[in-house]
Amino acid sequence: MIYLDYHATTPVDSAVRDAMLPFLESQFANPSSGHALGRNVREALEAARASVATLVNAQPSEITFTSGGTEASNMAIKGAAFARQDRGKHVVTTAVEHWATTEPLKWLERFNFETTVVPVDGFGRVAAADIEAALRADTILISVMHAQNEVGTLQPIDEIGRIARQRGIWFHVDAAQSVGKVPVDVHAMGADFLSIAGHKFYGPKGIGALYMRDGVAIEPFIHGSTQEHARRGGTENVAMAVGLGKAAELARDYLAGGVHSEMRDLFWRELKAALGERVMLNGHPELRLPTVVNASFAGVVGGNLLAELEDVYASTGAACHHGDAKPSAVLTAMGIERARAIGAVRFSFGRQTTEGEVREVVKRLAQAYERMAASASANQ
Repeated sequence: MIYLDYHATTPVDSAVRDAMLPFLESQFANPSSGHALGRNVREALEAARASVATLVNAQPSEITFTSGGTEASNMAIKGAAFARQDRGKHVVTTAVEHWATTEPLKWLERFNFETTVVPVDGFGRVAAADIEAALRADTILISVMHAQNEVGTLQPIDEIGRIARQRGIWFHVDAAQSVGKVPVDVHAMGADFLSIAGHKFYGPKGIGALYMRDGVAIEPFIHGSTQEHARRGGTENVAMAVGLGKAAELARDYLAGGVHSEMRDLFWRELKAALGERVMLNGHPELRLPTVVNASFAGVVGGNLLAELEDVYASTGAACHHGDAKPSAVLTAMGIERARAIGAVRFSFGRQTTEGEVREVVKRLAQAYERMAASASANQ
């Protein structure tokens, strides 16, 4: 098996698993309990919170544990909207956001909120000036993802954050795909909210976090008792939170060695050498994550090409909304024509990816593509 779908999910690191196990076995107490066992569990929970905070240059008090990146974004968008509705009901976002952003915004329309969707360029990048031009007197929130999950393009978050701060508008950043892959600093971004997903950087599925700047108060998303600073009721998922904290610690160590793009660059270099102009890069050639190549293969359907590669795991789009021979909404928003869009495949690389695996996949890709192209030519 060669796994090149790390943007869909990463495996749980063995150190993360080991950190979690005591909280599934002997350290099972409720962290709200006042006895010694409960206090021990509370200490572990707060240590995990501090670890996540350090990864994004936040304070522990600014971190709320959630069930994942989707809940974090829902919590930020809906909570901010209802907290500020007396100031206005207008939100600005981009045309290439994840469904964790677009669906909450659609839901808010039921309550007479309006959304302006700002277009992106051919690389999938929005212009900060276009975001600014879309703002109105009643704009209360801007929501923009840090890194596009399908093509990896990085957005001008710092510029947008400065605009939001100058205008007194809250700013939500979906960083689910970038945390752990590139440095993330909530202060440099000017973010009021930032969404984190554990399973994108070697933590378990079912855990994430929302950074919420101190001084920002939102309508609680889940009502109950006073857990998570009264922002999210319910007994905390301690084992998962501890796993997220350990994943954050490992990510800090990994990023201390710099941004790692070696496998991405090798893959693209070898693929271009094999297929030349018949393969095209989707997304920004430079301002993108170091972990992904989204490539279109001329004259074939991406899903059919992948099917030719036994035991190679990649994606024809976002894994949580997979479709057959349908152009990606993201690629369409980038202005990519349908024939090229349906030929797209996303290959994403992780810490375990080896040079041998990259070279083997490129070789098999080229062979499969030549077979399919020859068959198509013979049938014309």
